[in-house]
Amino acid sequence: MNTGAVPHVIFVGSGINSLVGAALLALRGKRVLVLERNARAGGCIRTEELFPGYHHEVMSSWYPLFVGSPGYAELRPALEAAGVTFLYSDYATGLAQPDGQALALRQDLADAVRRLEALAPGDGKALEAAAAQLFGTDAALTFGLLGQNLYGRGLLKLLFKEWRKRGVDGLAAYAARALESFRRWSEHALQSAQSRALMAPWTLHSGLGPDDASSALIGKLTLAAVVSAGMPVVKGGGSRLVEALVRIIEQHGGQLLTDAQAQRIELHGQGRRQRANSVQLTDGRRFQAQEAVVCNVTPQQLYGRLLPQAPDAIQAHAAAYRYGRGDMQIHFALNAPPAWRNPELLQVPLVHLTESLEQVCASVTAANNGWLPERPTLGIGQPVAVDASRAPAGAWILWIQMQELPSRIKGDVAGQIDVPADGRWTEAVREAFADRVQQRLETVMPGLQARIVGRRAYSPADLEALNCNLVGGDPYSGICSPDQFFWLRPFAGSHGARGNRTHVRNVYHVGASSHPGPGLGAGSGCLVADMIAPR
Repeated sequence: MNTGAVPHVIFVGSGINSLVGAALLALRGKRVLVLERNARAGGCIRTEELFPGYHHEVMSSWYPLFVGSPGYAELRPALEAAGVTFLYSDYATGLAQPDGQALALRQDLADAVRRLEALAPGDGKALEAAAAQLFGTDAALTFGLLGQNLYGRGLLKLLFKEWRKRGVDGLAAYAARALESFRRWSEHALQSAQSRALMAPWTLHSGLGPDDASSALIGKLTLAAVVSAGMPVVKGGGSRLVEALVRIIEQHGGQLLTDAQAQRIELHGQGRRQRANSVQLTDGRRFQAQEAVVCNVTPQQLYGRLLPQAPDAIQAHAAAYRYGRGDMQIHFALNAPPAWRNPELLQVPLVHLTESLEQVCASVTAANNGWLPERPTLGIGQPVAVDASRAPAGAWILWIQMQELPSRIKGDVAGQIDVPADGRWTEAVREAFADRVQQRLETVMPGLQARIVGRRAYSPADLEALNCNLVGGDPYSGICSPDQFFWLRPFAGSHGARGNRTHVRNVYHVGASSHPGPGLGAGSGCLVADMIAPR
């Protein structure tokens, strides 16, 4: 960007919502400036060579939401020109259980239905019926709620159309399905404990648990989408996508600055005419914005630091916003593929390891109460099964994610790990828990220890240190419970602050803490880009 040219739009933070939103606006003729407090851009997209020749995704990894998004559809030609390629596997997901049972699902809904039906008559039909309802009967309403400004006329039109089609009873039935817990749904829809164990971990991928309200919708929707559309990755690592988005921004006259922490947004005018005209950094630099400021931050950062003059009611709502359980990542570099007890799992991008639905629920409850679970649910990612370039020839990577950990620790369910008096995560606690996870992996991958070249663990505290939006290590930047989801994210409308809008008419809120919530779909970035410069 010409240093003398004032940007039309300033983005605070450089996560995927900021980068996609900025790239879309750049393509639509707006000069954009992205300010990133850290030394590198990308937010939770972070590819690092943790061990020589091994390229690990330290946090986020999978892109099913993005490749199906309107943002990708518009940016695809420019991304492909910049060298971005998404790779797929023939498989989507699977389940490994310590007792030796396992199940692998292809990227093929019909095949998944057949496999589950063979497991227990009725279970395949239940998945098929759920997918038909989610992607057929309920698709317009569900994706309409997730994909548009919920405080605009489009929502009223959507609800009126659905009311005419369904009637009051039909809308009430939809609401009941949307609020049902996964455990309740699975008890009447599934016959096999193995089917429940396969599906239950998918509720964790929005920070919920199988007993939480709305977890049936999230669990069914996520699994059906993954089996239908796969688990794509960026060839060479997610940082390639970040680099490409930055290149698009720069090619169209924009700029991204790192080591540039925003201190506050400067306003002029009063009441409804109040507008942002510049952003001041902690080092004293000031950047003017002609049209808008877009903030990819938590509600507390937005209204506590950037807009501290917000009305008391908004400040109270922001202070009451709540975060979920902590996340932990463990990355293994292996000199050979693991010896899965079920060899078919070697082809699966993301396998969950758990004993049962009940064990997932127990681990969630333990973490919610501040305890380290004895048998955590493991999301076992195998990026090399999709992208062989991530590791040396013949070698392998395991990407392990656990979403049932306390941000502050009160104890250990197994009674084996000493917990600091202040409850904070320490290196000793982190590595002791990583040892537990490694032993758990050995139950489904015998001989794993002999294949390990290196191991790197990141506790919830480590993840928050990498990205301040992951408060307490919560990867979803806020609980996705019904009171903080859909039009209530980050909180119910107050003094004009609702959805992706703030009380200041040209300041917008994007990121996982805002509507439509977390994930790599860049939903809020797309929504705000459309608000600022409609297609």
